[in-house]
Amino acid sequence: MAIRTEARKIRISMMNAVHDLAVLVARDEGLFQNAGLDVEVVNIQGTARANPVGQALHNRVFDRNLETLYDSGGLDQYRMCEWGVMKRTVEASRSNQRPAKIVALGAAMSKMAIVTWPNSGIYEPEQLKDRPVAVSPFNGSHFTTLKMLEGFIKQDHIRVTHAGTMRERLEAVRRGDVAAANVMEPWISVAQKQGFRVLMEAHSTRADAASDDLNGPTLTAMFHAQARAAEMINQEPAKYAHYFVAEAGGLLEPGELQTWRLLYGPPAPYTRERFHDTYQWMLSYPDLVVPGATYEEVVDNRAWAQSP
Repeated sequence: MAIRTEARKIRISMMNAVHDLAVLVARDEGLFQNAGLDVEVVNIQGTARANPVGQALHNRVFDRNLETLYDSGGLDQYRMCEWGVMKRTVEASRSNQRPAKIVALGAAMSKMAIVTWPNSGIYEPEQLKDRPVAVSPFNGSHFTTLKMLEGFIKQDHIRVTHAGTMRERLEAVRRGDVAAANVMEPWISVAQKQGFRVLMEAHSTRADAASDDLNGPTLTAMFHAQARAAEMINQEPAKYAHYFVAEAGGLLEPGELQTWRLLYGPPAPYTRERFHDTYQWMLSYPDLVVPGATYEEVVDNRAWAQSP
């Protein structure tokens, strides 16, 4: 029996190609349509864009482009780094924002890299002790920098700072304004093309958040489409290089994108154990997330028959 989904148009976000590639492929390859879904992918300026991005990097997360659009009802569903979604779903109700819940561990396993300029004299992560690393506050680059450096530097000696978009961060590193920067594709490939040194890199899994307006069967169909898109990307990543080349704004040719870094998988339930581990880690830093949240308050695996 076919899954009964909602007939209305579903509006979901797209910020950066590497995080949202499974959504773009599901749209452009007709996978959403084949699943009986009417999906509009709303283009929101993210930090990977070559040009300025307005309020995408506002210091107050609920004043940023994506968050304000979701809060006003302009989006039904969005995804970003697992920790960023945790922060927003936990704090939305406490900030009088439109509530959302984590509905999946998402399809994108986005590579993030800490890079430096060759004449900086920095060759290993330990040398970043008490030295500024450029990130996007409360987004994936911020959280993955903390995660990556924890193995080499004590928490109270890790320094992160806001230095704008990916392109602006690389320029800040080149000038010596910061010791290093955390960037994602296509900007890791751009950085390597321009001679930057990659100190370390790691995958950063997305999480998906949605309003209560999207029912379980609709989310199931959306996630099935993205799972098929993930398979297609992993089989032939170069086919989708054009999304990244467009974001790089003329700084990268299709053959220069290091497609081996692209990795996608099927969306999966967000487990109680995953919630506990992620939330407790965030609480170990001041100001990453407010305390007091519970799994039942934050997570709703309604795309699956029952929560694990």
